[in-house]
Amino acid sequence: MKRMLFQICCGPCAIYPLKEVLPGEFKLYGYFYNPNIHPYNEYRKRALAVKTLAGSLGIKVAYGDGYRPGDFYDRVLNADMALPPKEERCARCYGLRLQKTAEVARHYRFDAFSTSLLYSKYQFHESIKEIGFSLAQEYGVPFHYEDFRSGWGRGIKFSKKMGLYRQKYCGCIYSMEELESGEK
Repeated sequence: MKRMLFQICCGPCAIYPLKEVLPGEFKLYGYFYNPNIHPYNEYRKRALAVKTLAGSLGIKVAYGDGYRPGDFYDRVLNADMALPPKEERCARCYGLRLQKTAEVARHYRFDAFSTSLLYSKYQFHESIKEIGFSLAQEYGVPFHYEDFRSGWGRGIKFSKKMGLYRQKYCGCIYSMEELESGEK
């Protein structure tokens, strides 16, 4: 069976694809790499939710590089330290996480990589898709594209039933500020 490295942004977004969609097609391995998450306590809560989910589903998960918000700021901010528009900022963040996933997938000779970001109706889906396919060419590991948003309600139901931590914002300081200010 083909092996897939699946980048996990959080437990609730990963549960539907990992439980319902991909298991018959791939031997799944999770990868939790999210230097965008702020603050550290939030990062810990999300990592714990992923650990709980992985244990429940019997999936091995690697936790890449720990808490490293500097990697996120280095990638997302412009050279003059200015914050780009939201869609560009998010695309840079997707690129950071998917590039690291593609690197790890190539290093360990996975047959494909994908991401739980494709589950969220709040993400810029086409941007994730475009970045994934671009990185597939660059790293020589196929990107498995699938629109997991159709399972949005089922994923929420599963995560509540499991008692997984459910966050209220994407993860970065900017999305947290949007939530707090009511911009979202």
